[in-house]
Amino acid sequence: MNDATILLRARGLTMRFGGVVALNELDLDVQRGEVLGLLGPNGSGKTTFFNVITGLYAPSAGQVRFADTDLFRASPQQVCRAGIARTFQRSRLCLPLSVFDNLMLGCHIHLDHGLLFNLLRRRRFEAELTRLQRRARELLATFSPALADRLYQPVGAISMIDRRRIEVCRALISDPRLLLLDEPSAGMTHDEADELLADVLRVRAGLGELAIVLIEHEMGLIERVTDRCVVFNYGRKICEGSYRTIAADPWVQEAYLGQG
Repeated sequence: MNDATILLRARGLTMRFGGVVALNELDLDVQRGEVLGLLGPNGSGKTTFFNVITGLYAPSAGQVRFADTDLFRASPQQVCRAGIARTFQRSRLCLPLSVFDNLMLGCHIHLDHGLLFNLLRRRRFEAELTRLQRRARELLATFSPALADRLYQPVGAISMIDRRRIEVCRALISDPRLLLLDEPSAGMTHDEADELLADVLRVRAGLGELAIVLIEHEMGLIERVTDRCVVFNYGRKICEGSYRTIAADPWVQEAYLGQG
């Protein structure tokens, strides 16, 4: 793998919870612009990897570099500023708030919240608010024109698939270079999951070198949307390559596909 194409590099990444080793000296690279699938049985360390990379957990050992930035034990705020955004397996939307308010939570770190700015520089504040409203509508419309028309409706009145779209838009509104998607199809039908991932890939096509790391248990989706896959088991990387390569690997068949 060419070093110039590597966006995220983890080396010897280890996460211990007491005597439990959730990540065990993990080496993993993410290339610019690729869609990388993370596979493995429940408890294999996939979401822990996301939590370490995004600063929710402080790793026990190892190295994490994102482009030219050292992110080892960085805070979530530092990770966001560097250009990494994520979604969660369980919805983190605030249901009583509007779609627009939820989207603004995704870019709060880039906003000026100072009282003096908001009181004394009203024109600049209003211009920034107008820009964010336009950006929110444009982003939502790329997923669903009808959803863009519901910008000020409470999220609690929105369907499950549209809530997932909102979560992805909330991550994208900060203009990240790396998007981490943790089981975006959870709680959705097969057809809804297909539709959502097709939306994500269509949006990504217009975002330059955005890289996506996807945790997903729907093998059909993984096969269709990923450029490369990495398989975890007990916190270790046991296989990587194309979907066809990892599906044929006997270690993967035993650990993940349930075949001896």
